[in-house]
Amino acid sequence: MRLAFMGTPDFAVPALQALHDAGHEIVAVYSQPPRRAGRGKQLSPSPVQKLAENLGLPVRTPVSLKDEAEQAVFAALDLDVAIVAAYGLILPQAILDAPKTGCLNIHGSLLPRWRGAAPVQRAILAGDTETGITIMQMEAGLDTGPMLLKSETPINGKTAGELTDELARTGAALMVQYLASPKEHPPEMQDDALATYAKKIEKQDARLDFSQPAEQVERQIRAYNPQPGAFFEYQDARYRILKATVSDSSGSAGIILDGQFLIGCGTGSIQPEVIQKAGKPAMDLKSFLNGTKIPAGTILR
Repeated sequence: MRLAFMGTPDFAVPALQALHDAGHEIVAVYSQPPRRAGRGKQLSPSPVQKLAENLGLPVRTPVSLKDEAEQAVFAALDLDVAIVAAYGLILPQAILDAPKTGCLNIHGSLLPRWRGAAPVQRAILAGDTETGITIMQMEAGLDTGPMLLKSETPINGKTAGELTDELARTGAALMVQYLASPKEHPPEMQDDALATYAKKIEKQDARLDFSQPAEQVERQIRAYNPQPGAFFEYQDARYRILKATVSDSSGSAGIILDGQFLIGCGTGSIQPEVIQKAGKPAMDLKSFLNGTKIPAGTILR
């Protein structure tokens, strides 16, 4: 098929690679503009742009697709279809209508559950036992279009990073499968009554709330790993907990309960296993305790 690919982060990279490997004619790759990153704040292209350039594919990085001139360029590509995976820009109706068979999206949830920007994190936070990928036909609404193909994935204690990587590979394979035989997968309308909204994750959301049950605190830790990182503060320093287990031991919420850094929660407690102080490498609990003395009875915030 003659197609354009529209994506930005690591989640979209396997799909671009899979479509290229499947022999589709990728006439344009759209990605968000390079961002300043690193200590030197140098402009850095997105993961999708980097792969596209390595594959010798033409790349466009418009700030917006609302401009009529940009829409005309897109229409002139004469596409069979556009494939979208975590692109990050709103597609105006003129863009949605330009390809012969419209725009298809690789969405990281089992729609209609978790429409929106952060489906993986919200599924973990909610304690869902499974999530998955939905290939869907895009329309003007937020992830409201007809569903074309689905695949379920158990969550099983995975972090958001681990789950995102797994879903990215699944989504890539599923999109290639769909494009190979679209007539075998008739569209299924979503039941709006079952829809939930996956609100964007903000940095302040990642502050650990030890007043919650230990199971919910542990979900926070997994949902915000790797970004933005579930954290607490102690003596004006920020510490991220990257991995923890739930304990039945009880104590006041946010209090260090013993010399092994067991932290009391609303019910139960959590035992951190991997911790990272701001600006420092992550380390296991033993290494952390060897270099950081936070005595029992300390209140974390």
